[in-house]
Amino acid sequence: MKKAYFNWSSGKDAMLALDKTLSAKEYNITKLVTTVNTDYNRVSMHGLSVDLLEKQSEAIGIPLEKIELRGNVSMAIYNTQMKTVMTNLLKAGYEYAFFGDIFLEDLKKYREDKLAEVGVKAVFPLWKQNTKKLLLEFLQKGYKAITVCVNAKLLDASFCGRIIDEAFIEDLPENVDVCGENGEFHTFVFDGPIFKKPIDFTIGEKVLRSYTPSKNKKDNCYTEDNEPWDTSFWYCDLIAK
Repeated sequence: MKKAYFNWSSGKDAMLALDKTLSAKEYNITKLVTTVNTDYNRVSMHGLSVDLLEKQSEAIGIPLEKIELRGNVSMAIYNTQMKTVMTNLLKAGYEYAFFGDIFLEDLKKYREDKLAEVGVKAVFPLWKQNTKKLLLEFLQKGYKAITVCVNAKLLDASFCGRIIDEAFIEDLPENVDVCGENGEFHTFVFDGPIFKKPIDFTIGEKVLRSYTPSKNKKDNCYTEDNEPWDTSFWYCDLIAK
C-alpha cells in the first residue's frame, strides 16, 4: 500500500475520511499530523487539549506528530515551518497527505499547491459529498463526537459541548452546514469502531473568545471581497480523566 500521513484535526470529518481510507486498503496511514498552539497547548482552531489529542492517537493506534506553532504566527512563518515538516515527511517516504475537507475550493487549492512545492500529493476522501449523508454515515458507523468550538455569530453557547446526534442535526439553523464545513463548529471524536477503547473525559467550562483580524491582509484567511466574519467563538474545555 502507498505510504501516507493524515493532516489530523481530531474531529469528525477527519475521522470519517480516515475510516474510509483504512477500509479501502489502498493507502497505509502510519502517521497523524496535527498543528498545536503552543500558547495554550491546544489543537489549533479546535481548542482541544493536547492531552486528549494524544489519548485519541493512542486509542486509534496511529502515531501522532505535533507541529508546534505560536498562536499569533504569521502566514509567512507558518508556510515556512509547514514546508520544512512536509519536506521531512517526504524524505521519510510519505508521498501522500490526506485531508478531511469537503468543500472550500480555495483551501483545497492552497493545500495542493503547497504540497506540490515539495512533491507530495493531496488526497481528499470526502470531497464534494453531501454533508448530511456524511454525518449520518459517521453516526451509523458508531462514532461519537462532541462539539468543542462553535462560531458565536452563527450558533449560541448551547451548541458548544454538545454530543453530535440526530437531534443536534435537527436543531442546527438553516444557514449552518450540517458538518460545519464553513467553520461553524468543530468537534472531538472520542469513540468509534477503530478505537481500542473510548476516551474518558469530563466537560469543563465554556468560554467566549474573540479575535482581531490581522491588519496585514497576507495574514488573513479570507479574501479582500469578504468581511472577516469568523472572529468570535465559544470553546468548551474537555478535561482528560
